Amino acid sequence: MAPRILITTDYLHEGDTVDQLLRDHGLEPVYSHSRGPRTPAERRSLFDGISGAILASEPVTADMLAGAASLKVIARSGVGYDSIDIQAAAAQGIRVCNAPGTNHHSVAELTIGLIIMAARRLGEVTAAVRQGRWPRDAGHELRGSTLGIIGYGPSGRATANLGTALGMTVLVSTTHPDPDTSSTVRFADFDTVISEADYLSLHTRAGQSMGPLIDASRLQAMRSTAVLINTARGSLVDEEALAKALYDGTIAGAALDVLEIEPLPADSPLRGLDNVLITSHLAGQTIQARIRAGLAAAHAVIDVLENREPAHPVDR
Repeated sequence: MAPRILITTDYLHEGDTVDQLLRDHGLEPVYSHSRGPRTPAERRSLFDGISGAILASEPVTADMLAGAASLKVIARSGVGYDSIDIQAAAAQGIRVCNAPGTNHHSVAELTIGLIIMAARRLGEVTAAVRQGRWPRDAGHELRGSTLGIIGYGPSGRATANLGTALGMTVLVSTTHPDPDTSSTVRFADFDTVISEADYLSLHTRAGQSMGPLIDASRLQAMRSTAVLINTARGSLVDEEALAKALYDGTIAGAALDVLEIEPLPADSPLRGLDNVLITSHLAGQTIQARIRAGLAAAHAVIDVLENREPAHPVDR
């Protein structure tokens, strides 16, 4: 019997290039697309009889892995892997990989798109036009404004490049400043970036044991005219504190592509606020990025099952 490869990523389907690549290597893809939280029973049985997995961003806990007797490798069809219990996987000899460098241009483009929407209030305008109104309120040019970036990995760098091309002043907070780009961006400490940014964009990983990176005190430190953009991790932002800051006018707006709980719960305090834009975790979801990410994840699975070191392990 061919080793079975579980695929939960919703844009990967039978007959596509990833499916064919796996079959060409003697593997049998099986599909259980991630459509939201699974029941406890579904979570316990998800990896039954599975040798490798290509996963969306849904959680993978120690309890889920405890019964995964045949599982050898988990590959994320994306960059983030904080939803996977890496230590539990390592304890069972399960390799964990991701697909860096496959979607950073997509993430950067959506980030700038959200900034433009916020600056020109396009969400409110398009909603008003649909309702029969014709608003003519003035927005803001991006040229001359300050783009603050937290994190300088591939998506942070790509966003900085686009911000510079638009004539923005770019401030970056990172533990790894790059002298080669110091002529186009200015590196500064975290507090300086937060306090000086007109648009504050998050491009960093979530902390392992800390609370949200952007909490009530850091929202207070931002300019009252500032907009917060998060295309990185939902756990980076205290959503209750953000909702209060948006309601009180502590900051002017927010644009969120990622949330603590997805889809957005019906009782979320962010619902009903006019000064927040929320998209459905789309930053990396372009046709080009999906192809690159799916193939990268498939190659990681194949490499591990054929006893080769994968290109992008996150477990070592």
